Amino acid sequence: MVITYKQNKKKRKKKHGFLKRSQTSDGRKVLQRRRKKGRKIITV
Repeated sequence: MVITYKQNKKKRKKKHGFLKRSQTSDGRKVLQRRRKKGRKIITV
């Protein structure tokens, strides 16, 4: 078996970070949904 997940903070932020989410309309919808749901952490 191989390890499929190799941690990388930079890549994590770049792909799923707040700024990345804010750029697209769908990403903004994600933020909106998570705020509405009452998530303590909105993004990575």
